[in-house]
Amino acid sequence: MASKDSAGRARLSGEQRRAQIAAAAESIAREQGLSAVTLRAVAASVGVGSALVAHHAPSMDDVVAAAFETIVAAELRDLEHLRAGNPDSVVLVRELLRTLLDGSRSDVTLVWVQSWALGRRNEALAERVRTQMDAWTAFLEGIIRDGVRTGTFRVDDPAAVAAQVLGMIDGLNAHALVSWRDADSRIRLMSTAVEAVLGLRAGDLVAR
Repeated sequence: MASKDSAGRARLSGEQRRAQIAAAAESIAREQGLSAVTLRAVAASVGVGSALVAHHAPSMDDVVAAAFETIVAAELRDLEHLRAGNPDSVVLVRELLRTLLDGSRSDVTLVWVQSWALGRRNEALAERVRTQMDAWTAFLEGIIRDGVRTGTFRVDDPAAVAAQVLGMIDGLNAHALVSWRDADSRIRLMSTAVEAVLGLRAGDLVAR
């Protein structure tokens, strides 16, 4: 009788198996965080032995890094669509803050928070984290520059402000993981701060 592993090898090509492992790692990371993406957990999710996973994915550091990148890059793509659908800079920022701070993306927040800690020992992950943080900063900077061009925002250094806003969003979302402040409080707090750094009037970013 063929073993479970040998049967699995016969059914899937190497490329298919690696895709299956990547999908399992992403699912585990979304449900339980990056720290839960282990050789044993991925093998159990796929339904094969650990040796088969190790054969197709010899570095779990790389598996964790890829899961992180897949998850956060997908979120950024979602927000690019939001940007494309909101030409008004104030409306866009208002909607962006609500989308990011309403608690609906806590799975992604956990992935981000754990990535900063795990990245200290996982250079493959750290590299992906730096790349994605740069991408997020560039995304926010682009929005700010658009608002400056139309005269909506009054900002001297869009790159610096983008980095500041990103840091504030990350901080409040990390706080949300332990239910410090409710979503409305986080959104109001962030809206007040962003109004100030963008040179808006008080209340411009209050949801309407």
